[in-house]
Order: sequence, then C-alpha cells, then structure tokens
Amino acid sequence: MAISVHCDVVSAEESIFSGEVEFGVFPGEAGELGILPHHTPLLTRIKPGTIRLKVQGQSDFELVYVSGGMLEVQPGMVTVLADTAIRAHDLDEAKVLEAKKRAEEALANRQSETNYASAEAELAQAIAQLQAIRRLRNAIH
Repeated sequence: MAISVHCDVVSAEESIFSGEVEFGVFPGEAGELGILPHHTPLLTRIKPGTIRLKVQGQSDFELVYVSGGMLEVQPGMVTVLADTAIRAHDLDEAKVLEAKKRAEEALANRQSETNYASAEAELAQAIAQLQAIRRLRNAIH
C-alpha cells in the first residue's frame, strides 16, 4: 500500500473532499505546488485553479476547482480552505462560458477601476473553471 496523507478541501459552504491521497497538486500563486506525504510544513495562498488529488486506491485524479484560498501543509495533513470549491464534474460549462463572456464585456466597457478589478477577478475565475472542465474531459477520454 502506498504512503498517503490525509487531505481536506473545505469551502465556505461545505466540505468538498476528505480522504487519503498519495499526492496532490495545488494552484499556488507562484505556480503549481506538488505535495507528497511528510512534506515540510507550509502555509500559503492559492489562486483560482484546479486541485488534482491522487486518491489512494484510485487510478484517476479527483479534480476540484477552487476560486482561491489558503493551503496548509503539515507532515500528516493537508488542508485547503477555499472561498469557493466545486468538484470539477459539477461545473456547468455553459454557465462558465456565459460568466466569462460577461466579464470580458465588462472589461471592454469599463467605467470605473472598481468595476475593472471585479471583472478581472471574474474573468480569472471563469478561465480557471474552464481549465478544470477541460482537464476533467481529458481525464475521461
């Protein structure tokens, strides 16, 4: 049996994942972070993107979209506290494409810096969700 670490992914609304993983890949602000069991303790922010978890005993990765948050790594535990977290297979591509279109239109027609920053954040989240959907689609095929 492979060595594993317990991982919890929690959003403001609910627990999205809790279980043993052989390793995980997380969207760090400076790039992806690969975490294995017994990793050095770490506390860092994560950006919108896809978490890929190699669940113990499964051949496929568990994919979870996060809109950002915090990653805490301890030798026996990995915890993600996300603003929003959604299992990749629960994402609705049509809604994500519509949100991306709205954000792009808001950026093109910006009227204030506040609207611009909000539209930029919405666009980044929509792009990250689309990447999660595409990764899931590629994993299935």
